[in-house]
Amino acid sequence: MKNNKLRKMILIAILGSIGTVLMQFNFPIPPLPGFLKIDFSEIPAVLAIMTLGPVGGISVELIKNLMHWFMSGSPTGVPVGEIANFTTGILFILPIYWIFNKFRSTKGLTAGLIAGTVAMAVGMSVLNYVLFLPMYTYFLNAPVNSSEALYKMIVLGILPFNLIKGIILMTVSLLLFGSMKKWIAQQRAQLMA
Repeated sequence: MKNNKLRKMILIAILGSIGTVLMQFNFPIPPLPGFLKIDFSEIPAVLAIMTLGPVGGISVELIKNLMHWFMSGSPTGVPVGEIANFTTGILFILPIYWIFNKFRSTKGLTAGLIAGTVAMAVGMSVLNYVLFLPMYTYFLNAPVNSSEALYKMIVLGILPFNLIKGIILMTVSLLLFGSMKKWIAQQRAQLMA
């Protein structure tokens, strides 16, 4: 039992560290706002959600964002970007867990990834409107946007960005799942028992 708990903690730490490294390699999508950048740091959390369950996936997201915050810092000390990234990750991985847990197959994972992409895109559109963009304005002195400009930024920037990000993450996750299916099943059997 102790050995299993230690293995879980080590796997969470490793996946969280990999997520932190992957977070450093980000890139914008040219027609969308420059502050929106895609990275592959959700992939370790997807692996964690499949092998360790929701607590493992959320822990990987938390470690990744805490480490990123400590490494990059924030001019005001308030990790607005990391909080938004953590929320994005949770919205993406939890539907994957719920669906993949029911149907442990490529089709189940695909359905979970589609649901996660939709949840992330819609959820972050709403949360950016009511919470994160106002936080950027308040804590980071970002320019105040009119309601119309805010609406345009969300509909023409944030929503399509998260849909594109979800499709990219879905493709990478499915490719990894195809080559790691046996390992994932093994880890899941050992660690979620």
